Amino acid sequence: KAMRLARAIASDISLYNEQKIIKAIEADNFFDALKDEIEEGRELFKQRSPAARQTNFYDRAICDVVIRPKGHLKSRVF
Repeated sequence: KAMRLARAIASDISLYNEQKIIKAIEADNFFDALKDEIEEGRELFKQRSPAARQTNFYDRAICDVVIRPKGHLKSRVF
């Protein structure tokens, strides 16, 4: 359940911030540019999931759901 919640939150971040994510990946400042959105999602995850403090599900979901699908973008990282 915790992983599903983390992935749903990450999916919402991706859906509502598509252009911001693309620009941030291309500029190699993803975590700085989306700091507020990522932290808001993290707080929601912590509030709704007792497993949040013992897992890295949320961080994995950000990588798997938000960043990995953008692997085709030109970036120094990819």
